[in-house]
Amino acid sequence: MKALISSLLLVAALPALADTASNPRCEAKVADIQQQIQAAKTAGHDGKVKGLNTALENVRANCTDKALLRELEGKVGEARDEVREREADLREAELSGDASKIAKRQAKLEEARGELQQAETELSPAPKQQAE
Repeated sequence: MKALISSLLLVAALPALADTASNPRCEAKVADIQQQIQAAKTAGHDGKVKGLNTALENVRANCTDKALLRELEGKVGEARDEVREREADLREAELSGDASKIAKRQAKLEEARGELQQAETELSPAPKQQAE
């Protein structure tokens, strides 16, 4: 009888386990929000904890890897556009010959490149979950 109950519980839990395995990006997002909640609790930021809990509920209810992937691809596209714009600004500054303007534009370009790299890192494939 105990074996039957255990088997039924396992069968009932399979859709939840499959959901976790099929949405590794969403699970990573859930884990990130949970870490932020812990940090906010530790810092005593009750309002932030409340907002993060709402975000966590929304992610759990609505997140799909496909939608998250589209969002991340859009973020990478925007970051690439920003880099191109900053490169054009730098070329313009170089033509003017103004050293301080060139330095400012170079710094902004480096910042944009860093944001692009971060966006591309977020877009990189989620780590495969190992079967136990």
